[in-house]
Amino acid sequence: MAGTTSSRETILAKIRRSLAQPVPLPFPKQETPGEIYPSATEDLTVAFAQEFTRLLGKFAYCSGREELVHQIRELIVERGWKEVYCSEPTLRNLLSPDGAWSFSELPLEQADLSITTCEALVARTGSLVLSSRTGGRTSSVYAPIHVCVALSSQLVYDVKDALQMLQLKYPSGLPSQVSFATGPSRTADIEKTLVVGVHGPKEVYCFLLEDL
Repeated sequence: MAGTTSSRETILAKIRRSLAQPVPLPFPKQETPGEIYPSATEDLTVAFAQEFTRLLGKFAYCSGREELVHQIRELIVERGWKEVYCSEPTLRNLLSPDGAWSFSELPLEQADLSITTCEALVARTGSLVLSSRTGGRTSSVYAPIHVCVALSSQLVYDVKDALQMLQLKYPSGLPSQVSFATGPSRTADIEKTLVVGVHGPKEVYCFLLEDL
């Protein structure tokens, strides 16, 4: 034990001496480029749709609220989903302003799908930016199907643009949880075979609505 303690103290002493005399940068005049990735060369909607669908997401464009409601209802009927979970009052009112469309009162884990909004869409990575303010912490994870409703004004090119958007939207402090969801949940840990829907939704839909 004494030898182990002595070795540890020797190592710590070397670390303290190194920190007291920091090594200068090997290339002090080298400049870091402002952009790591090239700027967008095409429409952000097209770029996002291509990347999102490449990652097994399902994308739909809606020119207005009526088309949005029609497409989502058609999807629900076609797939035979009964329990539709939605915890956001604004989104509920958008999808069913007359109250004709009833939402599930069952717990989230018993729902067929969950519908949420988002904070932003990242075109370069095909990601949905979600937070504790958009459906809560669990709405996009516990249900087997996640349907996200986004506005065209929420489209940004890169992750840094999404973070800047969040900072402008919440100047007094970011939401307590922010996550980037990129396609359905997946893992390749099981015998190196890609399996979808293991730790989250097995299907993810994004309905992009032109700003009202």
